[in-house]
Amino acid sequence: MIEQATASDIAIMTEQLGRELRGVVGVAARYGDGAPAVVATEPRLPDGSPFPTFYYLTHPGLTIAASRIEAAGRMAELAEFLDDAATLSAYEGAHRAYIADREEYGEVAEIAGVSAGGMPTRVKCVHALIGHSLAAGRGVNPIGDTALEWMGWDWETRTLPEAASE
Repeated sequence: MIEQATASDIAIMTEQLGRELRGVVGVAARYGDGAPAVVATEPRLPDGSPFPTFYYLTHPGLTIAASRIEAAGRMAELAEFLDDAATLSAYEGAHRAYIADREEYGEVAEIAGVSAGGMPTRVKCVHALIGHSLAAGRGVNPIGDTALEWMGWDWETRTLPEAASE
């Protein structure tokens, strides 16, 4: 569920990202301490640009941990999971769910059928896939869920082990 972003949320996410936010729909997921972790962004930005990345990871600890996965070259390992028919089918379902979530806030012809993170057939951006998993909940995006598992994400407390985000 996307929560309306408060002025405080906007200030925190601006600080987290180190830049002004554009087209904020709301906070799509929070970290265990209540801080915003994922922002939901309009499919068409205020300047008219199409923006397919509806769920965008903002929390610094999560961003650092996701970057470590990419830097370690583990994207290819995540992509290998798509060789399994059941995982690929679930990933295709995640793609459709992502688009459906975004289209609740407007349909943009330029990005019709496009989700994020390489869905539905490849693994391109673990940050986007983790953002989707956190926003949609466990069990929707198998690749985002796997990346979170590797990071040591605790679904109950909605936190990472301290060492994962340092």
